[in-house]
Amino acid sequence: MDLSNLAVIIAAAACSPNPDERKAAEQSLDQIKHTPQHLIRVLQIVVDGGCDPAVRQAASIHFKNFIAKHWDPHSGDQSKILLSDKNVVRDQILVYVSQLPPILRVQMGECLKTIIYADYPEQWPHLLDWVKHNLQDQQVYGALFVLRIMSSKYEFKSDEDRTPIYRVVEETFPHLLNIFDKLVQIESPSLEVADHIKLICKIFWSCIYLELPRPLFVPNFFNAWMGLFLNILERPVPLEGQPEDPELRKSWGWWKTKKWVAHILNRLYTRFGDLKLQNPENKAFAQMFQTNYAAKILECHLKLLNVIRIGGYLPDRVINLILQYLSNSIPKNSMYALLQPHLDVLLFEIIFPLMCFNDDDQVLWDEDPHEYVRKGYDIIEDLYSPRTASMDFVTELVRKRGKDNFPKFIQFIVGIFKRYSEAPLEQKPYRQKDGALLAVGTLCDKLRQNEPYKSELENMLVQHVFPEFSSPAGHLRAKAAWVAGQYANINFSDQTNFSKALHCVISGMRDPELPVRVDSVFALRSFIDACKNLDEIRPVLPQLLDEFFKLMNEVENEDLAFTLETIVYKFGEEISPYALGLCQNLASAFWKCVDTDNGDDEADDTGALAAVGCLRAISTILESISSLPHLYGQIEPYLLPIMRKMLTTDGQDVFEEVLEIVSYITTFSPTISLDMWSLWPLIMEALVDWAIDFFPNILVPLHNYISRGSEHYLTCKQPDYQQSLWSVISSLMANKNIDDSDLEPAPKLIGIVLQTCKGQVDHCVEPYLRITLDRLRGAEKSSFKCLLIEVVANAFYYNASLTLGILQRFGFATEILTIWLHMLQEKKKSGAHANFKGEHDKKVCILGLTSILSLPAGQLPGEVLPPVFRALLELLVAYKDQLAEAAKAEEEDDEDGDDDNMDDFETDEEDDEENPDETDDSTLRKLAAQAKDFRSYSDDDEFSDDDYSDDEELDSPIDEVDPFILFMDAVTAMQASDSLRFQSLRQTLDPHYEGLANNIAQHTEQRRAEILKEQLEKQQASTTVAS
Repeated sequence: MDLSNLAVIIAAAACSPNPDERKAAEQSLDQIKHTPQHLIRVLQIVVDGGCDPAVRQAASIHFKNFIAKHWDPHSGDQSKILLSDKNVVRDQILVYVSQLPPILRVQMGECLKTIIYADYPEQWPHLLDWVKHNLQDQQVYGALFVLRIMSSKYEFKSDEDRTPIYRVVEETFPHLLNIFDKLVQIESPSLEVADHIKLICKIFWSCIYLELPRPLFVPNFFNAWMGLFLNILERPVPLEGQPEDPELRKSWGWWKTKKWVAHILNRLYTRFGDLKLQNPENKAFAQMFQTNYAAKILECHLKLLNVIRIGGYLPDRVINLILQYLSNSIPKNSMYALLQPHLDVLLFEIIFPLMCFNDDDQVLWDEDPHEYVRKGYDIIEDLYSPRTASMDFVTELVRKRGKDNFPKFIQFIVGIFKRYSEAPLEQKPYRQKDGALLAVGTLCDKLRQNEPYKSELENMLVQHVFPEFSSPAGHLRAKAAWVAGQYANINFSDQTNFSKALHCVISGMRDPELPVRVDSVFALRSFIDACKNLDEIRPVLPQLLDEFFKLMNEVENEDLAFTLETIVYKFGEEISPYALGLCQNLASAFWKCVDTDNGDDEADDTGALAAVGCLRAISTILESISSLPHLYGQIEPYLLPIMRKMLTTDGQDVFEEVLEIVSYITTFSPTISLDMWSLWPLIMEALVDWAIDFFPNILVPLHNYISRGSEHYLTCKQPDYQQSLWSVISSLMANKNIDDSDLEPAPKLIGIVLQTCKGQVDHCVEPYLRITLDRLRGAEKSSFKCLLIEVVANAFYYNASLTLGILQRFGFATEILTIWLHMLQEKKKSGAHANFKGEHDKKVCILGLTSILSLPAGQLPGEVLPPVFRALLELLVAYKDQLAEAAKAEEEDDEDGDDDNMDDFETDEEDDEENPDETDDSTLRKLAAQAKDFRSYSDDDEFSDDDYSDDEELDSPIDEVDPFILFMDAVTAMQASDSLRFQSLRQTLDPHYEGLANNIAQHTEQRRAEILKEQLEKQQASTTVAS
C-alpha cells in the first residue's frame, strides 16, 4: 500500500466523525499491520513534514502502540516484525527523532524506550557508537535524547545487570562534560541551552543513582563536573522569558535545570558523601566530598533560600530539595556547626513561614476545595512539598539537636499563640496560628514524651486548639480538628475535655467547608481508637454514619473508608442494624471511585486507593456480623455486581480485597447461593490466566464452595465443578514454569476434596494421585514436598485399599512410603522435626498412616507394618506435645494481653544530642546484632514461614476426628481380628517405642473421657435452652 492511501486510512481510524468509516479504517489497519514494511511506511508518515499534522500525530500514536505491543512480545515470538524491518526502523528513528516537533518527539521517545530496553546492547550494539559520533557533531540534542533513554534503562539495575552502563559512562561522559562546559559559558543562553543542560543532568542522575561510576573517582574529572553543577546552582536564572503563570513558571527550562542539579547534589551527599554508609574503598571519596563540597553546597542553598525570605521566587520542588539537604546536614557535627549561626533566621523567617497557610492555599481552598483535599492527602504531593520538607526539617532538628533548639522553637510557637489570643478579632494572625498549630501537631511525639510539655498538653488543647473549632477562618477549623486528632490518645485529666474535643470533631463533619469535614473525619479515627467509653458515640452513631456517606459521595479519599473501618471494628456486632445501609453506600462509593479512576489519569492513585478503602471497609463489616448469618443474604445482592466485575482482569488492582469479600460471604452465609456459585468460573479463569500470585487467597473461597456446598459441587453438571477443578489443578501442576511455592494451594485443594467428599469421588483419586506424584519427582522445596505427600495421606484416609491399588499399578507404592517415612524422620540441627511442622500436617499424616495400618494383612506387605507403626507413635507424641504447647501459649497470651500498655513509655533523647553521629553508630551496631541473631535463627530454619499457615484456621471435616482414638481403635481392631499379626508387631518394638505406645494409650483414654464430658455438657446446655 502506498503512503498516501495508508495516511488516509490512519486519519480515518483516528479522526473520522463517522463511526462506520472509523471502524472500517481500523479493520483495514488490523489486516495490513503485520505486512512487511508496514512499520517503515508508518514511520515515513510520522516524519513527513509536508503531511497534515493531525495525520502525523495519529500515525505516531499507531506506531508507538504497535511497537509497544509487538517489538518485544512476552511470548518471545519475534515473527510479527521482520528483522530487516527492525533494522530499518532502528536506523531511521535515530535520524529523525531530534528533528520532530515536541508533540511527536514524545511518541518517538516512547518507541525508542521500548526498542532500547529490548535490544540494547545485544541486538543494537552500534547504538553507543552512533551516540558518541553525534555528541561531537550537529546532532547533539538527538544524541543526548537517546543517551538519556539508554541511561534510564540501568538507573535501578544493580550488580551484573548494570555492566553495560559502565562502558556508556566511560565513552560518553568526557564528551558530555565538554558539551556541558561549552553550554555554561554561553552568554545570554537561550531556552534551548537549558534543555540541553537538563538532559545532561538527567543522564548523570541515572548513571549515579545506585552506584558511582569509576571515572568519577578520578579527582580532576569529578571536580570538573562539580564546578559546573555549582555554577548552575549559584547563577541566577535569566529574567527574560520567565512565564507569568505559576504552573508554567515552575516547569520553565532554567528552573528545571536548577531542580535537577539540586537533585544530583542531594544524591551525591546522602548516598556517596556519607562516611557511615560507605564501604572501605569508597570512604576516601566520601571524605573528599565532605571536605571539598558539602559546605559549599550548604552555602549555596542558604543563599537560595534567602531569596524567598525577601519575597523572591523559588519553585516548590527546588525549596523541597534544598530543605532535604539541610535536614540531612543536621546529624553531621561539622555541617551542623556551619548551619548553627543561621538557624534563627532559617527557622523563624524561612521554615516557619513555609509551614503557614498562604495565598496559594487560600485560592485553592476557595476555588477548588476538592483539589485542596486531594493535595493535602496525596503522598506524592508530600514528596515535592516545601511545607512537608519544612515539617521534616523541624522534626529532625528537635530530634537530633533538641537540647539547643526544642525549647527555643516551642517558646516561639507559644509566643504566636499568645499574640493571637491578645489580638482583636480583625487583627488576629490567622495564618501564623495555622502554622503554629501545624508545628504542634508535627511535634506531637516529642511533646507527648518530654516534660514540662507533656503535663501541659491538655491545657494547650483547651486554650489554643478548642477555640479554633469555631474560628471564622475555615483553615483554622480544619487545623484544629487535625491537631486534636494528633493528641486524642493522651491521658486527659478531665474526661469532659476529651468529650468536648470528640463532639467538636463530630460537629466538624457538618461544617460548610469541605476540607474541614475531611480533616474532621481523619481526626475522628484517632478519637474512636482512643475512646474508652463508646457511650460517648452511641447516641450519635446513626447521624455519624449519615455524614460519612454524604462525604463519601463528595470526595474520594481512602482515609474516609479507613475511619469507617475503625468505627465498625470498635462497635462490632452493634453495627449490625446499619450493616446493610453501610454496604449499600460503600458499594455506591466504590463504583464512583472506579469511574473516577477510569476517567481521569491524574486521579488514578486517589480513586484506586479510595476504592480499596471501600472494599476493606465492606470486609470489616462482613467480619463484624459473622454471628448474624441471616444478614449476608440481604447484603449479597448489592455486592454481587462488584464481585462479578472485579474478579475479571478489570479488577486486578482490587482482586485480593474482592476475594476477601467472597470468602466472608461463602464462609458465614447460611448457604452458598447460586449467584455466589456463578463466581466460581470467573475465579478459575483468573487463576489460570493471570492470578497465580493470588492462589493462597483463592484457596479460601474454593475451600468454602467444596466443603460448605459439597452437594452442589458433586451433583451440578452445568457447569461441572469437579471437571473445572481438575482441569485447573492438572494444568497448573503440569506447568514446570510455575514455582513450587506458587503451587502450594493446589495439593491443599486436592486434600479438601478428598476429606470433604469421602466415598463420593472414587473416580478422582487416580488422576489426582498421578499429577501429584509427577510433580513430586521434580519438587525441590521441602514444604511443597510435604503438601504433595499429604495428598497421598488424604487419599489413604479417603480409601486405603483403593489408594494402595492405584499406587501399586503405578509401581510407586513402596517408593512413596519410603519417601514419606524418611521425611518424617528428618530432623533439624536443633532436633526438631524438619517436615510436617503444623498441627494440621501432622494430623493428616496420622490419619493416612492409621488407614494404612487398618488394611488387611493380605494387602500390606509384612515388612511395611513395623516402620509405619513406629512412625505413627512418634507422630502422635509430637502432635500431642504441639497441642499442649499451643494451649499453654494461648493461656499465657490471655494472661499477658494487657501488659503491652505503652502510654507511659518515654524516651530520653537528650543524651543522644551531644554526639548524634556516635549515637547513630551505636544504634546501627545494635540493629546489626539483632539482625545477626535473627539470621542465626533463620539459618536453622526454626522460624520458617513454612511452620505456620493460615490454612490451619480453615474448617475441615477431619476437625471432628480424634487421631488418638482413631489410632487406638485401629490397633484394637487388629488385635481382635489378627492377634498373631498384632503380637508380631509388638515384638518389633524396643523399650523406647513401648514407652511411646503406653503414653499414647493413656492419653487416648484421657481424650475419650474429655470428649464424653464435652458431649454431656452440650446435652445439658441444649436441654436447659429447650426448657
